[in-house]
Amino acid sequence: MMESVGVYGFCGCKAKNKMKCDSRWEIAASETAPTSAYSSPARSLGDTGITPLSPSHIVNDTDSNVSEQQAFLVVVAIDFGTTSSGYAYSFTKEPECIHVMRRWEGGDPGVSNQKTPTTILLTPERKFHSFGYAARDFYHDLDPNEAKQWLYLEKFKMKLHTTGDLTMDTDLTAANGKKVKALEIFAYALQYFKEQALKELSDQAGSEFENSDVRWVITVPAIWKQPAKQFMRQAAYQAGLVSPENSEQLIIALEPEAASIYCRKLRLHQMIELSSKAAVNGYSGSDTVGAGFTQAKEHIRRNRQSRTFLVENVIGEIWSELEEGDKYVVVDSGGGTVDLTVHQIRLPEGHLKELYKATGGPYGSLGVDYEFEKLLYKIFGEDFIEQFKIKRPAAWVDLMIAFESRKRAAAPDRTNPLNITLPFSFIDYYKKFRGHSVEHALRKSNVDFVKWSSQGMLRMSPDAMNALFKPTIDSIIEHLRDLFQKPEVSTVKFLFLVGGFAEAPLLQQAVQAAFGDQCRIIIPQDVGLTILKGAVLFGLDPAVIKVRRSPLTYGVGVLNRYVEGKHPPEKLLVKDGTRWCTDVFDKFISADQSVALGELVKRSYTPAKPSQLVIVINIYSSEHDNVSFITDPGVKKCGTLRLDLTGTSGTAVPARREIQTLMQFGDTEIKATAIDIATSKSVKVGIDFLNY
Repeated sequence: MMESVGVYGFCGCKAKNKMKCDSRWEIAASETAPTSAYSSPARSLGDTGITPLSPSHIVNDTDSNVSEQQAFLVVVAIDFGTTSSGYAYSFTKEPECIHVMRRWEGGDPGVSNQKTPTTILLTPERKFHSFGYAARDFYHDLDPNEAKQWLYLEKFKMKLHTTGDLTMDTDLTAANGKKVKALEIFAYALQYFKEQALKELSDQAGSEFENSDVRWVITVPAIWKQPAKQFMRQAAYQAGLVSPENSEQLIIALEPEAASIYCRKLRLHQMIELSSKAAVNGYSGSDTVGAGFTQAKEHIRRNRQSRTFLVENVIGEIWSELEEGDKYVVVDSGGGTVDLTVHQIRLPEGHLKELYKATGGPYGSLGVDYEFEKLLYKIFGEDFIEQFKIKRPAAWVDLMIAFESRKRAAAPDRTNPLNITLPFSFIDYYKKFRGHSVEHALRKSNVDFVKWSSQGMLRMSPDAMNALFKPTIDSIIEHLRDLFQKPEVSTVKFLFLVGGFAEAPLLQQAVQAAFGDQCRIIIPQDVGLTILKGAVLFGLDPAVIKVRRSPLTYGVGVLNRYVEGKHPPEKLLVKDGTRWCTDVFDKFISADQSVALGELVKRSYTPAKPSQLVIVINIYSSEHDNVSFITDPGVKKCGTLRLDLTGTSGTAVPARREIQTLMQFGDTEIKATAIDIATSKSVKVGIDFLNY
């Protein structure tokens, strides 16, 4: 195998004598990072001759949006949620019409079914069977012994947020305890949406609709780490939505950004204002929180048959009140996570600038489910509940469905109790397991506010239900308070509350009470579809988001002049009488730095050996800003550019071969390119967080 070697360049400092510049660059010379820590490949170099080339600089790439001009006939957005999912689409010739997917069969009493539960069922042979209500209902109807053989998964999206070392081989656990590859499950789900959407489009068009005519958009939480965002793209490749060769056909959209784009279009009749600063729709903040919302829900219910939303090609009334530099917060509260994003308006086009990096955490409505589970532990014992989940998985699903419908009935001013039906198999299995009745367990448990009703139900007082919401809502309010303390977030004009959990009157009241006197609090009608509709608008005009914050620090390993007392002795490398400090992490860009869409960092290097024909450039990342060495904790290799110049020996090559390296930031994906200037040979790579 041909030896590969490092390439070198300069940082672009203003030192008159470049040979005395303290920022010489060494870019990795080995194709694989050592398994323990990253040590400088320069130690293995036969020749440390460093030739300075052009300083680094940033350019705005005029070609960065070429891919946006590809002629797609339709944009289809998939909102892949923790608890529920769906798709919507818009034809590029009719961008003002957003069509939400066909109505799903099935559904629960008291629960809107414009989206379908994020549930998937595989056969005992691990083949895809069904998704959504169909999966849940089929699983429910299986004989309990047969059900144990089938693989049923729900709320599995959270695994991508909670797994610290996510890889292509990460497993999920089905309801029967069996393991299955996460990538497989996500790909099955996306493939299902692809087939449903293409079928609906074909039916509308009256002929087969080609996948190549579709621009796909998949939404992900902004607070997801980079590996999780990349994982979704890999799942889309596996599902056949797009191919890696045509990656621009898929946009990974950040959920609060999508919501923000939709909120720009809101007219007064399309929203409810909670804060006390003004009355909208005849309701002021002093009215009952739920009142305006109930009226809005009725309006939505009446209009739901059409499934087509008209988005006027104008700026909404609320938006027209915003001026250059005005700030607003989008609180995207979903099933699994809560995402907080701060945006600023840039006129005249009304483009958005991300002002403060996305924050949030696992404070979605699932937290309420966990509290209910803890309550059941307290009453019936953790050992029984865990055993019941494994032995009667379908009955456990039933119990959580019953809880979900009552959860949605919780409200600050509710006075009558909420009844949750216990499945017969729960009552029966408990008797066998413990030797006494469910009623006896409730009497003995000392849990106040939860009683047994003779109709086979748990009767919860409103206070008991509200207590289940409290830890999750407290976490959201605390996180928002922290955010409002930041200087960048002072003088916020609006707070947009979006996502499925935003429908909860308890959350609405808590946000209003905490922040109603600081800014205007707005909830779009049909709030659960805000992200879906915004994602379609984003797919139609991806350039609407102009400035983002980089979630990570990116850089390369550099070779600096060794300074006694400043650099650690173990980093000393002596070559040809020159003392170098190896492994220095030199930044391309810092975490939380503003990055314009299409912004390029461009740098030039030259091979350490003029005869070198294989050039390998390794890229590193870290969540921290103050990184000194590539061996520091948390620094990860996340990309390799391998430029093979064999076969170019006949070309007239200058003595100092220039290798130009470009890194493009600002998109949800980051791309790097290396170009040999003499031959125009180039290599591209996407930053990879899953395979290193």
